[in-house]
Amino acid sequence: MKRFFIFIAILLVVIIGGTVVYAALKPTTSKPLSTQPTPPASSTSEVVVPEKPLVTHIETPKPLKALYISSWVAASPKPLAHVMDIIESTEINAVVIDIKDSTGKISFLVDDPIITATKSPENRIKNIREFINTLHEKNIYVIGRVSTFQDDFVAKSKPEWALKKKSDGSVWKDRKGLPFLDPANPDVVNYLIAIGRASYNVGFDEINYDYIRYPSDGNIKDIDYKLAPGKTRADNITAFAEKLHDELKKEAGIKISADVFGLTTTETTDMGIGQVFERMLPYFDYIAPMIYPSHYANGEYGIKIPAEKPYETIMKALAGAKKKTRELATTRNSEVSGTSTVQTNVVDEAKADELYAKVRPWLQDFSIGKTKYDVTKVVAQIKATNDSGLDSWMMWDPSNRYTTGAYQKN
Repeated sequence: MKRFFIFIAILLVVIIGGTVVYAALKPTTSKPLSTQPTPPASSTSEVVVPEKPLVTHIETPKPLKALYISSWVAASPKPLAHVMDIIESTEINAVVIDIKDSTGKISFLVDDPIITATKSPENRIKNIREFINTLHEKNIYVIGRVSTFQDDFVAKSKPEWALKKKSDGSVWKDRKGLPFLDPANPDVVNYLIAIGRASYNVGFDEINYDYIRYPSDGNIKDIDYKLAPGKTRADNITAFAEKLHDELKKEAGIKISADVFGLTTTETTDMGIGQVFERMLPYFDYIAPMIYPSHYANGEYGIKIPAEKPYETIMKALAGAKKKTRELATTRNSEVSGTSTVQTNVVDEAKADELYAKVRPWLQDFSIGKTKYDVTKVVAQIKATNDSGLDSWMMWDPSNRYTTGAYQKN
């Protein structure tokens, strides 16, 4: 019996000792700090915003040879591919793309309060920086076109910015039903300058202002120009050109160009639209007279049908431009000879050449009326431009279906 109790006591000692040793050696677990499940390593509570592509610019090619591309084509892969095939296989080294067309809509999104307040930007050309960078990688100079005062959208959203009718004070519209913004309205001017800055800041190398003028058709007599005392339409357009120069070219170093009517190269008046070639030229890096032969009236320059004589028409138009640039470079000297004073004109030839080199004409690669524009007629315009002492030009076709055989192969 005594041995039995001794056995039980030894057994209890072994059991208790083993329990203590197990407790000491057992791994411990810590209580979780939160009842929420631990998120997977790949998830994050922050939204990652991809970095915008860097903005690039390239120098103006000399000579420059450009094709116009509408914003709709720029936003459409298949039509764009057709134009790019021409560009990449020929002498073309620049493009002109709509920033703002006559609808008044801006073709890409911008981050500028002056512009966004009008609600005019839309995401037509997506990823605009990437698009321009792709062109730059191909060494293509990118010009952005702004339909300046012809603007349907903003004239409706901000009618106080538009030209009005004298008859009833409503917004005036031209023959096509399109309104015009008032060139003398400071808000309009600031808006157009903001568009230039914003466009340069996404990569456009040059800002081309088109429709820098008052209306040319429709019931012109019913326009209330609201001209300040002593001011003319030409004064207002010139003042706008000077403002662009000061704000964009002089202050920001942005290249700017202006489109003008073809007749401005030879006309001595502003033709009622405020454009005077020699007054506008000094404020721009380039001035682009739209010397489309099909746009000249029969008999102009003594040519029976200018559309059928593209070489002769271009030669006459550019001869006028050259004459005007020489006049800008001319000073009048007075010399006393005996008892009389003799007036002599002195031309600064270097300055005259410099001014004439700023002329970069728009040529036509489209058919209108009875005259079809084929390879021969397109090439004739380019030859006339070269024979007139210029080597840069821009080609216009609103449909962007260019005559491929008209451009020299690489």
